[in-house]
Amino acid sequence: MGKVAAKMKVMPESPEIDLDDLRDKLESSLPEGAEIRNVEREDVAFGLVALLPLVVVPDDSGGTEAVEEAFSNVEGIESVKVEEVGRL
Repeated sequence: MGKVAAKMKVMPESPEIDLDDLRDKLESSLPEGAEIRNVEREDVAFGLVALLPLVVVPDDSGGTEAVEEAFSNVEGIESVKVEEVGRL
C-alpha cells in the first residue's frame, strides 16, 4: 500500500484567527491514517495568511476527500483547496 501526499490551502475566516491554534485544530481533526508532515504559511492579502499543510494519507483511503471534509468542519475555516497531489 502506497501513500499520497497532498499540499492543501486552508483559508481562515479572518486575519484575527490564531494560526497556531488553527493548526492544532487541523491536526486533531484528521481522519485515522492521515498525518500532517509540514505546514507553511502564505500571505494572501490585507493581513490574511493561509496555511499550507502537507497531508499524507494512505493510497487506498479514497484520496484527500476525508481530509478536506474534516478540515472544512473546523471552526474558523473559510475554505479548503487541494493545491498539489503526488505519490510517495
